[in-house]
Amino acid sequence: MARVATMADIEAIEQIPLAEQNLPASTYEAIRRGAAINPDGVALHFFLQGDMYDKGVSFTYREWVGALHQTANMFHALGLRPGEVVTMILPNLPQAFLTIFGGEIAGVVGPINPLLEPEAFADIMNAAKSKMLVTLAPFPDVDIWEKASAVVEKVPTVETVVAVDLADFIPGMPKPPLPETIAQARVVDFNAEMKKQPPEKLIFQREIKPDDTASYFHTGGTTGAPKIARHTHRNEVMDAWSPGIVLEVGPGQVFMCGLPLYHVNAVIVTGLIPWMYGATVLLATPMGYRDKTIFPNFWKIVEHYKVTFFSGVPTVYAGLLHVPIGDSDVSSLRYAICGAAPMPVEVFKEFERRTGIRILEGYGLTEGTCVSSVNPPHGERRIGSIGFRIPYQEMTIAQVADGGKGRPLSANEIGAVLIRGDNVFPGYLEAIHNKNIWVDLEDGGGPWLNTGDLGRQDEDGYFWLTGRKKELIIRGGHNIDPKTIEDPMHRHPAVAIAAAVGRPDARVGEVPVVYVQLRPGAQATPAELLAFAQQHVPERAAIPKQIIIIEQMPVTAVGKIFKPALVRMQIEEVLGAALNALDEVASARVQAVPSKLHGTEVRIAITLAEGVAGKAGEEAVQRVLGQFAFHYDLTIA
Repeated sequence: MARVATMADIEAIEQIPLAEQNLPASTYEAIRRGAAINPDGVALHFFLQGDMYDKGVSFTYREWVGALHQTANMFHALGLRPGEVVTMILPNLPQAFLTIFGGEIAGVVGPINPLLEPEAFADIMNAAKSKMLVTLAPFPDVDIWEKASAVVEKVPTVETVVAVDLADFIPGMPKPPLPETIAQARVVDFNAEMKKQPPEKLIFQREIKPDDTASYFHTGGTTGAPKIARHTHRNEVMDAWSPGIVLEVGPGQVFMCGLPLYHVNAVIVTGLIPWMYGATVLLATPMGYRDKTIFPNFWKIVEHYKVTFFSGVPTVYAGLLHVPIGDSDVSSLRYAICGAAPMPVEVFKEFERRTGIRILEGYGLTEGTCVSSVNPPHGERRIGSIGFRIPYQEMTIAQVADGGKGRPLSANEIGAVLIRGDNVFPGYLEAIHNKNIWVDLEDGGGPWLNTGDLGRQDEDGYFWLTGRKKELIIRGGHNIDPKTIEDPMHRHPAVAIAAAVGRPDARVGEVPVVYVQLRPGAQATPAELLAFAQQHVPERAAIPKQIIIIEQMPVTAVGKIFKPALVRMQIEEVLGAALNALDEVASARVQAVPSKLHGTEVRIAITLAEGVAGKAGEEAVQRVLGQFAFHYDLTIA
């Protein structure tokens, strides 16, 4: 394995042509190669609750590959064929991983966020023409079965529902009988059907080619035509193999999976990467990090399973700051990986200071399969940077004009972040979403994917994000498409224009708020509009925290809503309130302005309260500012 410290190390790795690296043709072959390293080593640990972490189940690689065979055989026996889709609506269970990679062996898998509403399920499944649904059987205080079963009759292509029963993990818990059918679909039990199949081999012949479709991941758009990203086996293998080089993954390492398995980060970073290299996956409870018993026991879990890596969003690290390590031995931890949203500086520094664990900030997107860049494990980790591009993956900054033409930019010039390589998806399932996503650069070469993000690359090769052209709201690492909120709000008779943006939040990064311009002569209160949003926004995480009625929406010269102005208003309001609430501060003036280097810069002028020493006042102010991922210019008087 190479030790990556500088951009030169990335380029040295690439001296061996990719064609000579002998990559597996499929995710199935990738997992089998990893299993061959140590067939009796542990492939997967799973435990049901954070306070019962030592009472889990484990699979050796031999057992895990056998279970994958049984799952793929089950899907084939139930009628799934190559190119046909098995939809998965499950929490984090071993059967979820089996469905994902067993589904890719037998056909195509399409994971869906269980927290979405039935209408969103139906839109996504109809777009994918789902033939089979794997979901959770009825279980107390869990509504997945009710929502998923209600959607079957709205998706006429579904022929079979395969139910996974949580009761199978709880000795003595009774299992209520399943219905024989739901609408047009038969219903079967996952474990019962799986056990009918042989673990030794596949019962069907299939040569999986690198460019065959492996999976569909929905990336947003829960109303109208969903955005479904098509991943090939080549995409997923490449995006597991190349980051594994940088992270020096190998047998004996343990990757903790606490992010949801409908998301590419959990599937690739804490699934396929370790399995491709013969390492171990620790699947931590059905709810992952959302399980309230995980954080209080986190460091004990690390010690018990000798966790090497874990991947999380900034809110995970902020939450762990409140959990003392105590006498837990966490010396097994090598790195903690952070992505999905910018890491607040104070959280980054304080986490590393308290734990001694190095955080590697990175960047990726579903359209790039998952990982596109990461800070170097052995070099300088620049806080706020998303690091170097991954080996054999191209990444650049360009000025993009209408018509899909682009011009490469020089160091520290801000432009569109473009990616290219075998990790980049072939496009969205619905052709309408593929418009204007590909860019040809002036200096030639095949098409680049325009990520929709804005950034710069410094003179040493580090990339920095400076804004999001696509305007996603990122709440606790969960991407929220503003249209999910705006489309329902525009159906309110009093609303002329609605614009959803992210409000900075020290706990979850951003929460959605909506600015509303009313129709002439119309009347409505923020409370009435908020109640309407709670009824009509189809995704719980997207329900806005606040409705702000604005007299005139800011617009560009051509009349488009200028959301950066609304975002800056939110920054000024949130930071101003937080700073003025400090006992050490007499007054704080906050101004968010455009910046060529950072996208947005926050200018802050502080007047300290009478009798407060300069150092004490500055430390109090810095503690507040460190909770947010903004570049700021601070003056204190």
